[in-house]
Amino acid sequence: MKRVWWLLFFLIWPVLALVISVLAPTWNWGFPGNGRADSPLGEDIDHLFYVILILVTIVFIGTQVGLLYVLYSASGRKADRPAWYTHGNHRLEAIWTIIPGAILLFLAFYQMRVWANFRIESAFPEAARQHVVAEVTARQFEWRIRYPAPGKKLEKTPRLDDMYDVNIIHVPAGTPVTIQLRTQDVQHSFFLPSLRIKQDALPGHVIPVWFEVSQPGEYPLVCAELCGWGHYKMAGKVIAHAPEDYEALLQRKHIEQMDDGYREE
Repeated sequence: MKRVWWLLFFLIWPVLALVISVLAPTWNWGFPGNGRADSPLGEDIDHLFYVILILVTIVFIGTQVGLLYVLYSASGRKADRPAWYTHGNHRLEAIWTIIPGAILLFLAFYQMRVWANFRIESAFPEAARQHVVAEVTARQFEWRIRYPAPGKKLEKTPRLDDMYDVNIIHVPAGTPVTIQLRTQDVQHSFFLPSLRIKQDALPGHVIPVWFEVSQPGEYPLVCAELCGWGHYKMAGKVIAHAPEDYEALLQRKHIEQMDDGYREE
């Protein structure tokens, strides 16, 4: 009876872990954004997570089955049976070294296209490279946004007719766009959880980051790098508009900003 209880004890925990993992999405314990990415690139990144999850689950089940088999077979042996002493098995050691190595190589090559598409500027979609919507400057403890005037391209040096905002980035929905990310002081991290976009902002560097928002709406922007005492309040948002609304918004913001400039003069 004692043998059975121990087997049940070690069986219940892996079974419980699997059940919770299966039910987790129904409890909103999945990825941000109700478990589904709000961008095409984010969907590719989620796919990589699921591939790794499947591999880890297979290994987890295999190790638990092996553990239960050892417990069952060893606990049923007679006490007077002599122990078997060994210094190891080179064949088994080679197998459990080669198999994990092969899995890691598979993952390394399998993810190259997605990460190249995300990280290497020459692999960005052509539409994203042609559509640089804003410069985002991180600073303690806010995001400063600089837009080019309607119909103009973003220049490295600010122009008199550039437009500015704080903690709000306006982009068109359904269109690949690029921002130029920089920091004014310490290291920060530009993180859009619902879009699965995350890029560190490094002092002295201007880093292009592209993304595409699938649907109009508001998406949280946070800093994912501990950047000082006010790190917790360094929050903003990306607002995606229908393309025609986006163009109208830029025109309206430009007129308002120009009027404010004239009034100050």
